[in-house]
Amino acid sequence: MSAEASGAAAASADELYELLRAYEGVRAADIAGTGKDLVNEPMIRHWCEAMGDANPAYRGPDAIAPPTMLQAWTMGGLSGHSDRSGAYDELSALLDGAGFTSVVATDCEQEYLRPLRPGDRITYDSVIESVSPRKTTRLGTGHFVTTRMDILADGELAGTHRFRILKYAPAAARKPRPRRPRPVINRDNAGFWDGVAEHRLLIQRCGACGELRLPWLPGCVACGSPEWDTVEAVGEGSVYSYVVMHHPSFPAFAVSDGAADTAGPYAVGLIELAEGVRMVSNVVGVPYDKVRIGMPVRLEFLRVDEELELPVFRAVEEPVFRAVEESVG
Repeated sequence: MSAEASGAAAASADELYELLRAYEGVRAADIAGTGKDLVNEPMIRHWCEAMGDANPAYRGPDAIAPPTMLQAWTMGGLSGHSDRSGAYDELSALLDGAGFTSVVATDCEQEYLRPLRPGDRITYDSVIESVSPRKTTRLGTGHFVTTRMDILADGELAGTHRFRILKYAPAAARKPRPRRPRPVINRDNAGFWDGVAEHRLLIQRCGACGELRLPWLPGCVACGSPEWDTVEAVGEGSVYSYVVMHHPSFPAFAVSDGAADTAGPYAVGLIELAEGVRMVSNVVGVPYDKVRIGMPVRLEFLRVDEELELPVFRAVEEPVFRAVEESVG
């Protein structure tokens, strides 16, 4: 493929796409991979401690590995996997030769087919699942490349991992109006952002034990139940902790609410809501150097551009905590 890669820059868009599509369905590496370690209890314990996951299913003689560790068992660590190369490298070279030299990861999807248990030997294989037609994004023009990794435990398919990147040619330098980064919205938290769009701050409530949780998660950290509903926050709280961002200065985070009109410094607070859960957000309505732990705040919604509205907390003079209604639980 080296000759094709060298001539890719001269190829038309249609000709290039035909070359790229030829890689669809091709194994991404010359050989299948093998996990460097068996599924093991120490790694499970370290993962759970780092993630704050106390689910009892991940401990004891019948422990399973957290499903979200699926990809962890395939990683090569700092030394990497020295024996894996092949079509994916050729495809990347082809895109580089066509001028699509920049890359950004866009998303990943995982499907869990059976639990992994200590002692399982992990093997995996990956294919180039799809290459998109040429797309124009805010970053630039390029192609989305999706690879699918099939992960097996002792020869039995345990899950799949899809990883998608954009290989692109950077857009011409310009000075667009600064925009805040977009929140990552997926099937686990889409309901939260739907609530924000309606000016409602929704908290998850476990359908089994009633535990409240924020941010949203696919299962209860207290009892492990996947069942849940929501309650609407009353919108009152206090500053549990905070930091002041001084440097670097990000113009997209400029505040224009009467208290400030600069890109920094600004206060980022850990807000304890009246319901007992906490969330990170901006503290507005007061100079950054006047924010204090215990300061009462009230929820409001700040439109930062034509597409994005965010929940923030405005400092108030009088304490605003009140008892949460019994229906909130």
